[in-house]
Amino acid sequence: ALELTARHCGAELERYGRCVAASPESWHKDCHRLRLGIAQCASAHPIVRQIRRDCAEPLAAFERCLREHPGSARHCHPHASAFLLCADRV
Repeated sequence: ALELTARHCGAELERYGRCVAASPESWHKDCHRLRLGIAQCASAHPIVRQIRRDCAEPLAAFERCLREHPGSARHCHPHASAFLLCADRV
């Protein structure tokens, strides 16, 4: 999923990455619009849609963790790993 997103939505990912790097304390608010752009772009791909459907629970847990710990994304590593494991199986 990440590879497909990078391939098909590279410009969106680049803009989001620059925003996150520029706003380490407030990226979750400052970059929200850009994150939605990535999601919209990625959702156009059938495999990404399947991953979002099949891995909705681990993805929601990861996103919830990021919201609860906005200044410490590293705290959410276990949730990210669980989502990536799920996505790899799709």
